[in-house]
Amino acid sequence: MTDFLHAHERVLELRRQINHHNHLYYVLDAPEISDEEYDALLRELQHLETEHPSLVTADSPTQRVGAEPLKAFGIIRHRKPLLSLGNAFNKEELRDWHKRVIKLLPGEDLRFVCEHKMDGLAVALTYENGSLVTGATRGDGEEGENVTQNLRTIRSLPLAVHGTAPERFEVRGEVYLPKANFDKLNKEREKEGLPLFANPRNAAAGSVRQLDPKVTARRPLDIFIYMLGWVNNGEMPQSHWEALNLVKEWGFRTNPNNRRFDTMDEVEKFYDEWLEKRETLPYEADGIVVKLDNLVQQEKLGAAGREPRWAIAFKFPAHRATTQLKDIGISVGRTGTLNPYAILEPVFVGGVVIRQASLHNEDDIRRKDIRIGDTVVIQRAGDVIPQVVGPVLEKRRGNPPVFSIEDKLRSADGKARCPVEGCGAEIVRSEGEAMYYCPNAACPAQLAEKLEHFVSRPGMDIRGVGERLAVAFLAEGLVKNIADLYDLEAERLASREGMGEKSAANIISAIGKSKIRPLPNVIFALGIRHIGEENAAILAREFGSLEALAKAEREKLGGIPGIGDKIADSVIEFFGQPQNQEIVKRLISALQTPPVSMLKKETSLLGGKEFVITGTLKTMSREQAWEKIRAVGGVTKPNITKNTRYLVAGEEAGSKLEKARTLGIEIISEVELLAKLKPSTDPQPRLL
Repeated sequence: MTDFLHAHERVLELRRQINHHNHLYYVLDAPEISDEEYDALLRELQHLETEHPSLVTADSPTQRVGAEPLKAFGIIRHRKPLLSLGNAFNKEELRDWHKRVIKLLPGEDLRFVCEHKMDGLAVALTYENGSLVTGATRGDGEEGENVTQNLRTIRSLPLAVHGTAPERFEVRGEVYLPKANFDKLNKEREKEGLPLFANPRNAAAGSVRQLDPKVTARRPLDIFIYMLGWVNNGEMPQSHWEALNLVKEWGFRTNPNNRRFDTMDEVEKFYDEWLEKRETLPYEADGIVVKLDNLVQQEKLGAAGREPRWAIAFKFPAHRATTQLKDIGISVGRTGTLNPYAILEPVFVGGVVIRQASLHNEDDIRRKDIRIGDTVVIQRAGDVIPQVVGPVLEKRRGNPPVFSIEDKLRSADGKARCPVEGCGAEIVRSEGEAMYYCPNAACPAQLAEKLEHFVSRPGMDIRGVGERLAVAFLAEGLVKNIADLYDLEAERLASREGMGEKSAANIISAIGKSKIRPLPNVIFALGIRHIGEENAAILAREFGSLEALAKAEREKLGGIPGIGDKIADSVIEFFGQPQNQEIVKRLISALQTPPVSMLKKETSLLGGKEFVITGTLKTMSREQAWEKIRAVGGVTKPNITKNTRYLVAGEEAGSKLEKARTLGIEIISEVELLAKLKPSTDPQPRLL
């Protein structure tokens, strides 16, 4: 017992010292000991925790690295939504925002806090009794991915706070990759033959969203805390500036370049200063964020949609340079779109060497009059994928031909065909659309996306086959199109490295269960352009079988309420492709889709009424509720609109509840929803 007590005391002391030195090194940039001395402290702590496993706690510095890979990210619901900032692109727009604030807060004194708009990944971190308990990505603003284990690996993020903090609170921060670390990481990846990250933001986001925290730990990430989200059993400070100073006292790292001002003139000077010095920053920033300092005023102003009225992002101009357009290539996206891109003479733009850039679509190329051989202006807008702004016409030589995707891809038979090896389908462009696309469901460039969409929950709901396995099955030649899934055998899957008999049996079982999926799900799973869950349900009700839909005539499709010409054209194009016809024929043979005979009798039950769901339902998932609503003629939407008739409020309902009350939308419970769905609450086949 004496040895254990001594070890316990030493563990506590080691943790205190290590946390102290982490704070000095990663937050204050003022280390007191050498790396060797720090490593010795950490090794001693690891040794004691190995000898006495009961002393290991979640907030120990040793727990930053080494957690087992997560099988999947869980979901964390944000207690207070993470909003998106509105943008100002010039001083006039900034002044307009200021005028709106003055109008909404007449006669009140205003102060502003200015921060750099970091190019990273926003996260929300919850602490309880002084220790980090959860960390989540922004997600859709209301729900984010649980990336707690990965965030623990960031050295500048305290696992336990300093001093006295509220019993439970949340801080929000921006995870980023410093420029020097980004360059180093890309050099290492180049040596290892791995694809390079496009920019620091992509690298940071990809690092945080790794399933294996050990991978995240090897990435030199950092974090700035930019906000105190909420507190329990404690009072919020009166101002944002006070809140930043408070979290700094608790051991969090805040941006040393933050400033507080009394006037917009000072705000504009701050912007001008950093516009001139932006290249000297050790991290990527694409502007400044201007916030009202007074938290009571922030609360008064609230938000307009997803954007707070009390803050705005004042963006820096895009980085620009000129270079030669050597050629225009065509890539095929995962959804079949044909995407032209510029092949450039390499040029240095905003800290990155650019060799290729986006050209959007053929209409945009012609509108800007961009031609192969031109000297062109390149910009990195917001430090994302570079774009071609336009040609420098005075430097054009001769009269190069106007670019045409069809001419670029025209084959010996005179038809423009998909450039992907192994495809060769004739490309199409629907009237009124900007993009050409490849309609072949078996196109190799689209297969991973098609397969992932096919097995998704709204589609065939084949559990266990996600993006990773879809890509693996394709790479190994196990499947060449979506119909091949129904030819897979358990023995062949079990022989795959790392799978085993049980996993193989589970996948085969899930594939078997998918054979009785309702027709709306089958139609949605095909991945026909413009066909979402709503339209799939309409087509299922109208035609009753996949065979009938595959033979549908253009005139009949165009006359169905809710379908329209664009969708009708997509259906005709899809089923008109010989490759798709073969896939559909095999699916019809493999599936045992239940009849749809009872559906039309019940479609008037909800009569096209629009439903939105918020919060957690007790008896079913949101997806199941959506299916049931659509099955009896209702319409489901993700967000409240002027046409919303009902808001279904589950447990822990979010901001949609308050919006519904403001707009006078009828709010119903899950029980009331089920009552409206009767008599269509029988087993799934009845819902067809």
